[in-house]
Amino acid sequence: MTFTRITVNPRQMNGVPCIRGLRIPVATVVGMVAEAMTEAEILKAYPDLEAADIHEALRYAAEAVRERELPLAAP
Repeated sequence: MTFTRITVNPRQMNGVPCIRGLRIPVATVVGMVAEAMTEAEILKAYPDLEAADIHEALRYAAEAVRERELPLAAP
């Protein structure tokens, strides 16, 4: 899967994956979605973002967790 809106630059934000070279980490966008913010609320909070950035951030996060197992709490 290719990501055209996600950039990783070791000299920016310590290499944290960001949206289109902006100083907006993918994790920030994904966290906002996880907190039940609407797309409109996210775009209002970060006017430099576009709806496609949010969608790609979610796809990127899904792919990142697919690559490894995460420990789950025992029932």
